[in-house]
Amino acid sequence: MAEEPHEEAPEGEPELAEEFYERVERVKIPKDRIGVLIGRNGETKRYIERKTGVELRIDSKTGEVEIRPTKRVKDPLDLLKAKECVLAIGRGFSPERAFRLLREDDASLEIINLYELVGRNPKALERQRARIIGREGRTRELIEELSGADVSIRGKTVALIGKPRELEIARKAIEMLASGAPHGRVYRYLESERRRMKREKLRLWKDSEPPELL
Repeated sequence: MAEEPHEEAPEGEPELAEEFYERVERVKIPKDRIGVLIGRNGETKRYIERKTGVELRIDSKTGEVEIRPTKRVKDPLDLLKAKECVLAIGRGFSPERAFRLLREDDASLEIINLYELVGRNPKALERQRARIIGREGRTRELIEELSGADVSIRGKTVALIGKPRELEIARKAIEMLASGAPHGRVYRYLESERRRMKREKLRLWKDSEPPELL
């Protein structure tokens, strides 16, 4: 892959340390997801580059993606956001769902390796995958609906996108299902946590109200 010159930063904007722009993040995604990452006429790739300021160099033969910061990057977290977005698409998320990582400052990606929960027995893995997906995908949908996190199940991984509290709840539900907990118990846990989150949001909203003028 040939080196290309850095883009110049817009006049008047501060730059990060020069060493930062020399960093290169490399990730590998399944080759059948490369087309999704590029998008029709390259639109998905360009969107990630435009939103984060990075340059994506994609090797369609190996699935390797190089993520290089350009002088348009003003926040080091943008490099991490771009990396997470690439990984999320590689783990089965549609670009639209993966873009949540770019839209929400506090959203992040978590990847759960099911082998670590159920062992390397292929039959056990498939059985627990089926329990997490549920009939016609209903269990996965309920996890998303009640936790607020987005869920993608591919191969031996379950990938989650969400805010810290949402990830915590979704991860717990996945772990419960993988350990054999009945679906009803998992649903009750999710519903309980959903109510708790609503109470917490209501409390924060009330605490932020200005005092009444006397």
